[in-house]
Amino acid sequence: MEILGGPLFSVAGAGESHGPGITTIVFGCPPGLQLSRSQIQAYLDRRRPGSNRHGTPRNEKDKVLLLAGLYQNDHDALTAGPTIEATVEGTTFATTAYEAGFTTGEPISALVLSASSKSRHYDQFAGPTGAVRPGHTDLVKYHKAKGHVDIRGGGRSSYRSTISDVIGGSIARILLQEMFDTVIFSSISQVGSLQSRRSLSNYFTQLLQDGRPVSAEQIKQVQQQLTSAEIHSLDAEFATAAGELIKQTRIDGDSIGAAVEVVAVNVPALAGDPLYNSLKLRLMGSLGGLHAAQSCEIGDGFQVVARRGSENNDPIRRSGYQGNSHGGLIGGVTTGMPLVCRVGFKPTSTIVKPQQSVQKNLEEIEFMLEKGRHDPCVGVRAGVTLESRLAIELMNAVLMHQARAVDPDQFKLF
Repeated sequence: MEILGGPLFSVAGAGESHGPGITTIVFGCPPGLQLSRSQIQAYLDRRRPGSNRHGTPRNEKDKVLLLAGLYQNDHDALTAGPTIEATVEGTTFATTAYEAGFTTGEPISALVLSASSKSRHYDQFAGPTGAVRPGHTDLVKYHKAKGHVDIRGGGRSSYRSTISDVIGGSIARILLQEMFDTVIFSSISQVGSLQSRRSLSNYFTQLLQDGRPVSAEQIKQVQQQLTSAEIHSLDAEFATAAGELIKQTRIDGDSIGAAVEVVAVNVPALAGDPLYNSLKLRLMGSLGGLHAAQSCEIGDGFQVVARRGSENNDPIRRSGYQGNSHGGLIGGVTTGMPLVCRVGFKPTSTIVKPQQSVQKNLEEIEFMLEKGRHDPCVGVRAGVTLESRLAIELMNAVLMHQARAVDPDQFKLF
């Protein structure tokens, strides 16, 4: 069973790259959160193919339909969402999706229909004599499924499945921001050998040394810097150079790796558990388990190996921690400092350059891609999904912490 998050806040998804649509169910959202379709759509717009000129040329609109889990007394406002229509055996059924309301505590259901699928592009991968793309899931999924595998766009292994991550994560981050003013950012910090000279972690750590939370104005300023760059990065100069490198990589018929920094600010302290279900373990598994991710670091990550304790330990004063090499987590529990993760992505597996490979029946071939539309750098679109997965895990940790604070007054009916 594939469930993202859990046990208290979790996301289930279904749907393949070239299937009719992606279905999402979000469990465990507390009742009373005011939620609108447009709020979720804003995050999906960052994820969708075609949203960045350095990503895949596939252009999906990815409009979300909310089907369950919301309510308000103004039924016209509740059901003011998009029209859904289907014709079955000559009979047409039509209804409207939800536009806005309050969460009821029941599962929230969402649907995103697919519109831009060119399934004929994948004929060369069909059947036991179908070609295998080196670095892709083609071979293992074919044999795991005993040949009954959807070859179109990678099927369920496609990055399109992260629509569910973003829908669930958007609800979690809206709730976290309402409760704690928590905001989650991501910044592309490396493309190939090019490295950013500006770090979200360093920037926010310096702001927080006086003990005050990050202000709304400071948050807005960072968001503007990130969205105005050539790619989603705090370092505009690096972003321009990285954009050119990605462009040249595409022209060469190749792909390139990237690293993304993910940072949450105004994080509630004391969330998470210290050992077998620690927030550190869950974040490294969730973020590091994303498509094409090959590494995940917390805080200063691998850099701490070369340090001594006197260099690495963050000083503490009455106002709080004066550094953040620990990345907002000590013993798997949040400290209130920015929660910092860095994720490394491999180059996209599907490329035009010729490669040595096999068919599904293990007959050796010289592989040449016939058709397809792919990201030359998968890290370019990964940021919002990483933010979403962090939000889901942090939301779980918050709810688990709250479960310890049993209040008898919350168990009275009359």
